[in-house]
Amino acid sequence: MDLDALASARHDDWQRLDALARRRRLDGAEADELVERYQSAASDLSLVQTTAGATPLGDRLSVTLARARLAFTGAPENPLRQFTRFAVVSLPAALYRLRWLTLAVAVVTVVVAALYAWWISADPRVLAALGSEEELRQLAEEGFVAYYSENPAASFAGAVWTNNAWIAAQCVAFGILGVWVPWVILQNAQNLGINAAVMFAYDEADTFFLYIAPHGLLELTCVFVAAAAGLRIFWAWVAPGRRPRGVALAEDARSLFSVAIGLVFFLFVAGLIEGFVTPAPWPWPVKIGIGVVALGGFLAYMLVLGGRASRAGETGDLVEFDAGSQRIVAG
Repeated sequence: MDLDALASARHDDWQRLDALARRRRLDGAEADELVERYQSAASDLSLVQTTAGATPLGDRLSVTLARARLAFTGAPENPLRQFTRFAVVSLPAALYRLRWLTLAVAVVTVVVAALYAWWISADPRVLAALGSEEELRQLAEEGFVAYYSENPAASFAGAVWTNNAWIAAQCVAFGILGVWVPWVILQNAQNLGINAAVMFAYDEADTFFLYIAPHGLLELTCVFVAAAAGLRIFWAWVAPGRRPRGVALAEDARSLFSVAIGLVFFLFVAGLIEGFVTPAPWPWPVKIGIGVVALGGFLAYMLVLGGRASRAGETGDLVEFDAGSQRIVAG
């Protein structure tokens, strides 16, 4: 076969295919023409490779065909654009959906922690069961404060960050079980209540709240959000509404699992505050003010930006093309 003759005969067709493949937008007729010319050029390439093997002509035609194939099959979205959509639209919308459930988890945690603290403080026998007099006094007067400074700030911040991020991921991943999240909430509330009772018993209530406040405002809120996401996924499975159970679970799991990813960044900020701000020898109004600013930024992101995304119809789920086929359900 004469490759030069084939190239001369097909030159205009291949040039037209390349021109169509380079266009960013095609109308219906141009899209049809692109597919037809792609099929014809693919046949030409097959003929070239079969008769002549690897040739410069075949390589050039392969590049044109690859460009055309991307034009009608779609190319991956720009990673920067994907990240921007996640940070500005998807994550805030998912967080906004959890606002009331997050508040409910917070209220339950505070109530349970307060009941534990009251129960332990009201019965000396329960307090004594937690440890000896020397151990409890050492915890209240030295251990509680020393916890925040006994390790280098950087390693301590990294440790609490990874631990809290792991707890948040577990709440979301195992939320479908229905029992994991209530257990985490109970454990968290119990730990707060026990520590508060011991500190109160030795007149260190002010120390307890002062050392919890700077990082705890953001850290505990993130844990509450993760718990709310897990409960929401469980409820999508139990009560899917008009949606098929599988569809409801897939939609909510996709949108709310992004919460676990987003909380990693907010918990990183909380970890930095706990490692570098809480034990710092600064005035308490300054340290607590930093915690309040961090929490205020998170709530603004969740409620203001999230509310705007929600009103625009966003849920935090993938766009329709990426999410896959949809099933018609009752309206």
